[in-house]
Amino acid sequence: MAHAAAPPRPLVAILRGVTPDDVVAIAEAVLAAGISQIEVPLNSPDPLESIAKLAAALAGRALCGAGTVLSVADVEAVHAVGGRLIVTPNTNPAVIVRSAALGMTTLPGFATATEAFEAIAAGAAGLKLFPASSYGPAHLKALKAVLPKTVPVLAVGGVGPANIAEWVAAGADGFGLGSDLYAPGRTAADVGARAAAIVAAFDGVRALSTG
Repeated sequence: MAHAAAPPRPLVAILRGVTPDDVVAIAEAVLAAGISQIEVPLNSPDPLESIAKLAAALAGRALCGAGTVLSVADVEAVHAVGGRLIVTPNTNPAVIVRSAALGMTTLPGFATATEAFEAIAAGAAGLKLFPASSYGPAHLKALKAVLPKTVPVLAVGGVGPANIAEWVAAGADGFGLGSDLYAPGRTAADVGARAAAIVAAFDGVRALSTG
């Protein structure tokens, strides 16, 4: 009997600063390590070209798109080149509504309960506590007491293998990984090894928390 595919880990690789020449090799290394959601922030060099390359190379294997999305025009540009993931640093209902209308997965940034519920009402697929390091796990724990359990919350900003456990204990469902994973100049092999370490830490903590 065939087994259903496991759902993707709630981990997003943030490839800030990646170039179109390097993006596919880096993304393939990340995907091989077990992270299948990948964003190219729009303040990276030629981000739409990179996203187009990812959409073509990883079609059916990963959810790829853009981070640092600030406007409806950004959403439409990302959609036009094949991106299907929209990650924002803030809560902009117009961006979320347009993304949802285009069938895209949106993870908007938030800091307060007000922003979280505005994002959910607009159609957010999940929420991104950002910058997580500025607020801390106690802030997330308090928010999780009132947020719908069906809406995943990812902690982004200052999160890595060393502190994943305390964030999971506070209620984080997943993470966005930036400089702990990728920085311009790192090789695909280096990024792949970092991704594997993050996945191992996340899987280990999640197994303990659900076991």
